[in-house]
Amino acid sequence: MGQVSFDVLNARVTFKNIPLHTLSKFTFKDVAAACAEFKKIPGVEECIIIQTASRVEIFTVSNVETEDSPDARRAEGKALVLNQIKDTWISLSALEQIDIDHFDQTLEVYKGDDVYLRLLRLASGLDSVVVGKQEIFDEIVQSLANAKSAGVSGNILNKLFDSVIRLAIRMRDTTGIAKNVISLGDIAVKLVDEKAGLDSKKKVLIIGTGEPAAMLAKTLKKKDVNFDVSSRSLERATGFTTILGGTPVDFNDVLAGFDKYDIIFVATTSDYFLITYERIRLVMEEKKKGTLILDLSDPRTVDEGITALPGIKLLFRDQIAELYEESVKARVGIVPAVEKIIEKELPVLSARMKRLDA
Repeated sequence: MGQVSFDVLNARVTFKNIPLHTLSKFTFKDVAAACAEFKKIPGVEECIIIQTASRVEIFTVSNVETEDSPDARRAEGKALVLNQIKDTWISLSALEQIDIDHFDQTLEVYKGDDVYLRLLRLASGLDSVVVGKQEIFDEIVQSLANAKSAGVSGNILNKLFDSVIRLAIRMRDTTGIAKNVISLGDIAVKLVDEKAGLDSKKKVLIIGTGEPAAMLAKTLKKKDVNFDVSSRSLERATGFTTILGGTPVDFNDVLAGFDKYDIIFVATTSDYFLITYERIRLVMEEKKKGTLILDLSDPRTVDEGITALPGIKLLFRDQIAELYEESVKARVGIVPAVEKIIEKELPVLSARMKRLDA
């Protein structure tokens, strides 16, 4: 029997590569079952999947006996495993042909020390949508626990994730990068709650499917507030709600039923006014209750002219921008300290993993 060595591979699709509303097509309905399918690939012994509202990441370990069996650690062997991972991913997801055609451009692939580096950056909060946010760390911990429970991980990935989690706790504590982290969604929802009150009786709408809209959705979901989501495309709204919650609504239906909403968040990248006086005048003229609208778009996509209609209160991003930018600036100042720790710890982690490579 020859010596057994391993390759660690990370294949990922994240919010940095594709819009959030498209990410839902790359997700797996049953993560544990997906891990089991990836383990059926010849040579793949372990699998952990991190699946969140902003990323789908697959970690695999391929064990191959280097003396007595075909060497899959050579370039052509590695490519074979990666191709089978892509094929399996396609078979388990809702990818359309256009997504499959561009899969190679969408997918990020890391091996060896690069996997360790990326996982350290993710666990420390450097690569999350909101830098330092506790959420992604908790999701990594949960992904490991789920994989152990399902029996799809093993000694190598368990050791890697356990080591990274311990290092991340230390980095977060010593640098303070996770202290008092607030997202744009946190601040926006707090402001609206103070102005109009957010409770189960309020009818809430988010217009938009980008990152600001995602932050809003996460905060509302955390507070158990039900909400509708609309976009210029119903398909986008549907993809967005699949991973972030809410109920998708056609934008034309939103305009026709504008009067039924008490609170409306607008967070789009449109370069023209989506909400104007003329578009909502007829439906809003008879409304008795007030409507609070917060436009987080940059540039603005709600015309100030709508305030001529009865009961409408309009707020803009400017009213929370300073507080949010201060929070972002505070995180940015800490990033170099975290990167310095990662630079120091990466060779130690790599050496620790190499000791298992036998």
